[in-house]
Amino acid sequence: MTLSLPDLPDLHWTGVEGDAHVDARGALTLTSRGGVDWTNDATGGPAQHAATALAFAAPEGDFTLSARVRVTGERSTFDAGALALWSGPQRWAKVCNEYSPQGDSMVVSVVTNDFSDDANGAVFATDAVFLRMARVGAAFAFHYSLDGESWPFLRVFRLDADSSTLSVGFLAQAPMGAGATAVFDEIRFDRSSLRDLRDLS
Repeated sequence: MTLSLPDLPDLHWTGVEGDAHVDARGALTLTSRGGVDWTNDATGGPAQHAATALAFAAPEGDFTLSARVRVTGERSTFDAGALALWSGPQRWAKVCNEYSPQGDSMVVSVVTNDFSDDANGAVFATDAVFLRMARVGAAFAFHYSLDGESWPFLRVFRLDADSSTLSVGFLAQAPMGAGATAVFDEIRFDRSSLRDLRDLS
């Protein structure tokens, strides 16, 4: 299945076909199956790649992709909506609006080169958070925002993957629950460069 969003290249699933809907305002809703995730457990647990992202081929050169992300309804631990970067089961990254074991909404980022480097970020009390990923030369950066204007820095990293294999897009996951619905709106894709990763712009 191919799906279109305003100002984005055509979107395709990175894995099995998932459940997606675009409304008249251009908001994207993804509903995951239960028990699905992306994880390459650094402690040696089983890998899991049953979640599926709706994504487009990452363009050459610098770019940014951002969206406001909400996870609706009752949430289970690790339910999330995320911006995702995918090359294959051993090379991927995601920045998430995720539900913590303590019952908090958190910004969580995961970078995987064979094993996953999983890091918790800010806790927030609103029902939505803005997430952003950017390519900056050979690296990628993650930021988040509570208002869509000021962007605190989360991390900068590289993926050990050929750029021609990379897809970038949107993910919903529910590793411990019956399913999760993530809504992505105020989606912006820009072929520009971030000049300073830490100046909140």
